[in-house]
Amino acid sequence: MYNRILLVILISSLFSAKAVAQGCCSGGSGSPLAGGTSQGVLLDRQAEVSMNYQYINSKKFMTGDKPAMNFLDNYNSQYIYTRFAYGVTEKLTMSVESGYFTHRSQVAINKRDTVSANGIADLILFPRYNIYTHNTEKTRNEITIGLGYKFPLGKYHDSSVVYTDPTTGKQYYTPKPPAVLPTTGSNDFIFYGFGYRGYPSRNFRLFTSLLYVRKGWNPLGQKFGDYASIGLFAGKTFFKKLGVTLQVKGEQVGKMKANDRIDMLAIYNLDITSTGGTRLLVVPQLAIIISLFQAMCLAKYLFTNT
Repeated sequence: MYNRILLVILISSLFSAKAVAQGCCSGGSGSPLAGGTSQGVLLDRQAEVSMNYQYINSKKFMTGDKPAMNFLDNYNSQYIYTRFAYGVTEKLTMSVESGYFTHRSQVAINKRDTVSANGIADLILFPRYNIYTHNTEKTRNEITIGLGYKFPLGKYHDSSVVYTDPTTGKQYYTPKPPAVLPTTGSNDFIFYGFGYRGYPSRNFRLFTSLLYVRKGWNPLGQKFGDYASIGLFAGKTFFKKLGVTLQVKGEQVGKMKANDRIDMLAIYNLDITSTGGTRLLVVPQLAIIISLFQAMCLAKYLFTNT
């Protein structure tokens, strides 16, 4: 058991059924923890290392439920998220998680300018505790709760050059929009619930996850909208090494807030009344169980050929 690792490949197609009042300035919300990965607790002294890659590209933006006019041509984000988890006991699992944006950019309308950034995002400490377990010959049932805390590590405030005086060479700067920065700069609380029902004889499982992220205020006087989601999963294992899971998830992001000292529209060209929104996602997932040696060979191949 200890010499195996679960390599999860998330199929990148996400089908959005409805989006209302889209807010592209989520700032550091690319974490799969806030995007739907779901799990209970590990076994006693079992370790897990997992890595996720998220790619976002959009050419459509909304004001309320209507297309935005004269806003952006394109928004792009590429994110790598890593989790280290360890089963402290058979009921308690502790994980340390962090992410890195390899690229985040937005292109102004008619390609007038491009603003981009990259860097480390946040550090998350996330313990989970199993509060209920009941197993029979035909079924396995579990309920797990979690409480996490997010520390910002990356830049939440940065500037870019907008003009250079050709005579003096003096450069003039403007703040970068929150949408391209690696983190929101706030300390957040994460509340988590997980329920599982498995049918071992049929290699079939059903589970659900509830997640609520209570966002704090950052030093700039900004508060990004709280995040809430519910995910429903159905999965089946084939040939003992191939797992297929289908996830249906609903998400809601609250509107951004700013104190009276900050004019978000003047500084960032951002109308906070148009942030936040809801969406429905259908996410197919594929899992392959391989040996640790095979995983190390695969990782070496990927890193030496990129």
